[in-house]
Amino acid sequence: MKILSFTATTLLFYITGLAQTNPQQKDSIKQQTEQLKEVIVTGNVLLGSKFEAQNKTGSATYISKEDLKKFSFTNINRILRTVPGINIYEEDGFGLRPNISLRGTSPERSAKINLMEDGVLIAPAPYSAPAAYYFPTIGRMEAIEVLKGSSQIQYGPNTTGGAINMISSRIPEKFSGKASIAAGNYDSRNTQLVLGNSFKNFGFMTDYYNYSSDGFKDLDGGGNTGFDKTDYLAKFRVNTDLDAKIYQSLLFKIQYSEEEANETYLGLTDADFEESPFRRYRASSEDVMNAEHQQYQLTHFIRLSPSLDIRTTGYLNRFKRNWYKLDDVNLGERVSINNILSSPENFPSEYQTLLGNEDTQTNALGIKANNRAYTSNGIQSVATLNWGNRWVQRLEAGIRYHEDDEDRFQWVDRYAFQNQELIQTTVGKKGTDANRISSAKALAAHLLYTVKIESLTLTPGLRYENITLTRTDYGTDDPSRTGQDLSIRENEVDVWIPGIGVNYRFSNNISIFGGVHKGFSPPSNTPGQNPEESINYELGSRFSVKGFNGEIVGFYNDYQNLLGSDLAATGGTGSLDQFNAGEVRVSGIEFLLNYNLLYKQSSRFKLPLSVSYTLTDTEFLTSFDSNEDIYGIVTVGDEIPYIAKNQLNASLGFQHSKFEVNLNSRYTSAFRTKAGAGTIPENFKVDSNFIVDLSARYFIDANFTLSSNIINLFNTTYAVSRVPAGLRPGHPFGINFSVAYGF
Repeated sequence: MKILSFTATTLLFYITGLAQTNPQQKDSIKQQTEQLKEVIVTGNVLLGSKFEAQNKTGSATYISKEDLKKFSFTNINRILRTVPGINIYEEDGFGLRPNISLRGTSPERSAKINLMEDGVLIAPAPYSAPAAYYFPTIGRMEAIEVLKGSSQIQYGPNTTGGAINMISSRIPEKFSGKASIAAGNYDSRNTQLVLGNSFKNFGFMTDYYNYSSDGFKDLDGGGNTGFDKTDYLAKFRVNTDLDAKIYQSLLFKIQYSEEEANETYLGLTDADFEESPFRRYRASSEDVMNAEHQQYQLTHFIRLSPSLDIRTTGYLNRFKRNWYKLDDVNLGERVSINNILSSPENFPSEYQTLLGNEDTQTNALGIKANNRAYTSNGIQSVATLNWGNRWVQRLEAGIRYHEDDEDRFQWVDRYAFQNQELIQTTVGKKGTDANRISSAKALAAHLLYTVKIESLTLTPGLRYENITLTRTDYGTDDPSRTGQDLSIRENEVDVWIPGIGVNYRFSNNISIFGGVHKGFSPPSNTPGQNPEESINYELGSRFSVKGFNGEIVGFYNDYQNLLGSDLAATGGTGSLDQFNAGEVRVSGIEFLLNYNLLYKQSSRFKLPLSVSYTLTDTEFLTSFDSNEDIYGIVTVGDEIPYIAKNQLNASLGFQHSKFEVNLNSRYTSAFRTKAGAGTIPENFKVDSNFIVDLSARYFIDANFTLSSNIINLFNTTYAVSRVPAGLRPGHPFGINFSVAYGF
């Protein structure tokens, strides 16, 4: 029914638009209107093109529409592996809830970086509960932008590592559309339908996307271990004539998605992983995530003059989810699933209970309803002024008022095994596990001045954040929220975040860039807790010589106060409380090289080679004790967990106007799963891996394309994580075939 109404809305707006005709451009204003068209089409972007990325005064990467088409990945983890400076550890094999780190920031649930869609913060509650239990559907994105270092000072609240902006399907300049369908092993399926057009004073675009899989894990006793996610997106624009004295446009975006994922926190013991890595214990048979996401954006753009424009966006994001998943075993004393799988020899009876081969006592297993609702809303405005001839100058001034909240209303149901089936024995009372609201109000502003003096570009900038974080806890004995056990706590932060970047071009082929800026990440709502702060440095060079082009960058992040978070996803209690991890040093090197091996030999064929490498070195400079499983007792010299020291990615393509074949390989060194130094103990280690992906596309004509993608070409068995509980496997050999029609 939703698909029918979605299609009907699309056709209605298209028929309405047919009454208008495309304007004839006058030669005298052609150049100006073409430039304006580019601004209209690109919309809420941070970079907008590879050219902009290559001329920033800080590190930046633009992954274009063509780049994304090469493999048509629906997994953000696989896409970002090609970008130097990014650390990732996987969890479910599909990228549904990624763990992303930029330059050594804590990767857990991508909570320490700015995640955006179309220039708007997209984490469920970016200030009060930033853990990314929602992540946008990558299959409907046209481009991805990654900013690191001083180049992302105008984006917050997190300024240490960087920002990732995902650009959704845009309103096209003319009538166009796309229909694609793909199918593969594990009953994996992808379907996308896109339709859009622009007229003189009106434009629209609609995008339907569904992807699903039965899953690659084998549940004891049988059952689906995959997911099904459907995403609907529409954009509508009204605008004045392009040649109007003062051009204005109003863009409305609406998005809705629903997801059912049979995912679990329950992994495997080391022995079971060695014997059968894709096994899932019977005790996780009831685990499922149900989620819905809504997004609304209204963007007004006005060009007051050729040198001054203002873009203002009001936004509202709503996300609700209930991840119903196994939490503990209680045979007289409660034991978390993480403790059982970490030390099965200490909990033999609890381990046997997870297997479910024998009947258990009543209420032996606890399945928690992690029921939460999130709201994120605000308004942001950015004004840009350009002037100067000899000295080309640009001033960007932005302001944002933002509010968000997370409402936890959780409970635990008890189960027992009877005849190898989970039987509910006690129905938990709603609100008796967690019953509280965490919220934030934030006022942010920034100024970024850019001046270009011949070959030198300088970009000093200043950001301001004023944040009030509040937790309203009703207690587990007051599910009706009468306030009888009410407790409220509050924390306030007021911070200035300066930074400066510089780029000097020696010639059209070689430039150097660098910068220094203050890193910041908000604290929790614990009164008096200080924010995460650091001073970050980078120095690099971009080059393009005899067909070789790329960049090399060195970075150094000096943390005065690193914050860790208590997440259930990392073996903690899930309170989200943060703790002071003290002084930390993170340094590294990023390298990227691109070259066409047929640079001089052929104009019909291309053989592009791309190599990227990241070295990340971390060290705690402070000793402390933590209840968080991945930290534990930390001493000076220990390394941050879940950060691989060495990562290497290499891709090779063979391209022709009728076809193309692309091979991508990546190596990730072993990393520790608990803070420590020296040789990594086997029980706190995820081994290194080398994975190869392959894709091929054949262009039947200008409209039809046949393609096939293979992930994990050599069917390598490898572990990706030891959290949330136990070892977890990466995706095995996967293949799909697709056909696409575009016009």
